Amino acid sequence: MIDARVAPAGLVHEAALYGDQDELLDVVVPFVAAGARAGEAVVVALDGRDADRVRAATAGDPRIAYLSPADAYARPAVTLRTFRSLVDRRLAGGIARVRMVGALPARVVGSAWDAWCRYEAAVERVFARAPVSLLCAYDTRVASDEVLADVEQLHHRLALPGGVLVAPGRTAGPEELVARHPPPPPDPLEAGPPDLELVDPSVREARRRAHALAGAAGHGDQGADEVGLAVSETVSNARVHGRPPVVVRGWAGPDRVVITVADQGPGPADALVGLAPVAPDARDGRGLWIVQQLCPDVALVRAEGTFTVRLRFPRTG
Repeated sequence: MIDARVAPAGLVHEAALYGDQDELLDVVVPFVAAGARAGEAVVVALDGRDADRVRAATAGDPRIAYLSPADAYARPAVTLRTFRSLVDRRLAGGIARVRMVGALPARVVGSAWDAWCRYEAAVERVFARAPVSLLCAYDTRVASDEVLADVEQLHHRLALPGGVLVAPGRTAGPEELVARHPPPPPDPLEAGPPDLELVDPSVREARRRAHALAGAAGHGDQGADEVGLAVSETVSNARVHGRPPVVVRGWAGPDRVVITVADQGPGPADALVGLAPVAPDARDGRGLWIVQQLCPDVALVRAEGTFTVRLRFPRTG
């Protein structure tokens, strides 16, 4: 058990595991109220009903800001960039510490957990020794046992109802956990014949054909542009850093487009490549960083003699 009275210095990355909304509030309300009393910048990213209950329990404290979780958790790399920018602005304004609480949407905890598991691990790198307290809430009615096991390993401590803080007993660091994580299963669409298949395409051809596939699947102009650009960046990355042949396959389903880009290289050594913001003049990691700004579900799949980037684009709107 951890003494909650000890003031943290750098990053504190906590997880709250809850079985109903009352248990969620029992952890979240004291967390945000303590931050407001201490003069910290407090940010809440919970869904509408839970956010409303936090507002009511804290008497609408104007020191607590609220974000829409649908916007806050749209894409892992974008979330990290957005939260880092938010923290930097608050610290530059004279705030000594930032306190944030959020809950990943249920759809994310389910089908896209591999991408968000990497996000949770990248939090350690992006915030490093920043004066930030992050509380990530997970609904045990939604999260699988495998997800909850990852959650315990990816956080410094668990926040339980009643103000109890427990150290989870990590057996591996976040980056090591991600590196040895089993690869996500193929998307069910991959069981059928691909609607698109290219071998050693040019970057321009890959972009054009991916754009056409997404457009025909009803993704709209902006969505098709994002698919095309993400695929072109992935192909460019494979041509520069991988080994031929580079094979592009794509499937269009009723609610998503799935595209894989495979080469015969080992893939990047960094399990978190592309998640942390990179410098404008960076030579490594920039391509996959751009890809993960555009695609909400990026999986890096290593197999014997093959490295595959799987991109899943849900159709929205």
